[in-house]
Amino acid sequence: MRIRGSRPLPALAALAAAVMTAAVACGGDPHDATDKASWQIESSPQATEPTPPAPMRPLAHGLGAAPATEVPAPEEPPPTTTPEPRATPTRAELAEPEPEPPPVPPRYEGECIAEYVGEAAGHDDVAAALSAAAARTYWPTSAPEISVPENLLRATAWQESGWQTNIIACDGGVGLMQVMPDTADWMNQRFGQSYDIDVYPDNAYLGGTYYAWLIKFFGDLYFDGDHTVDPAGCDSHVDPCLLNAIIASYNFGHGAVDTDDGIVIPNPRYVENVRALMTSCECLSY
Repeated sequence: MRIRGSRPLPALAALAAAVMTAAVACGGDPHDATDKASWQIESSPQATEPTPPAPMRPLAHGLGAAPATEVPAPEEPPPTTTPEPRATPTRAELAEPEPEPPPVPPRYEGECIAEYVGEAAGHDDVAAALSAAAARTYWPTSAPEISVPENLLRATAWQESGWQTNIIACDGGVGLMQVMPDTADWMNQRFGQSYDIDVYPDNAYLGGTYYAWLIKFFGDLYFDGDHTVDPAGCDSHVDPCLLNAIIASYNFGHGAVDTDDGIVIPNPRYVENVRALMTSCECLSY
């Protein structure tokens, strides 16, 4: 096989013979000439066969066209996709997972006659039950600082039932704190309790538990984790403060207060009454 750019090997042999002949004619040593010629051949860049080039794609093979050598097509880079921006988290994503909240209590219009079952507890017993509910730590791990003010519990119970422990309202509210059965089930599930809605000390605990949940819910969502329930700095009963938010939610449900526009007070008269009772109710003296 002849490599382009190299001399034929027979020509190199003839050249070596000529060198030896010349060396003898001049009185030299033919072996020395052979060695020199060999060195020149070995060291000559023309005598060294270059690395054969990469095989070229044949144009023909035999009498027919050569089969085309499959040249793999260059891989195309994967299409660049721009990630879609993540949607802003909703309140449901930011808040702790909760059981499905109870439905909003029905609102009755017109005359409604309440039902009474059994005997009512005395004011001293009711006061003791409300004091015990106010003293309880409802969030011992995540928010132990949360407490439900006792004057808030007393005022709410007075507004809801007049401290009648055996009353069942026509909207379904039961007992001292007028707790709805669905709300009681929800609170028991959420806090791992088994309070009996028909037993007034447990009824007081259920009302306190609901208030404690509302305090944490609105405090975390709107007040940077501040769970202080204080009328100071919340002069009007329609201000979107934590105290107004939890009182309104106790009566109307938190879904009616926590809106896309922030805290809304849908029942300002109720909030106004409870806040007034917190400082002037005769129930505070029992």
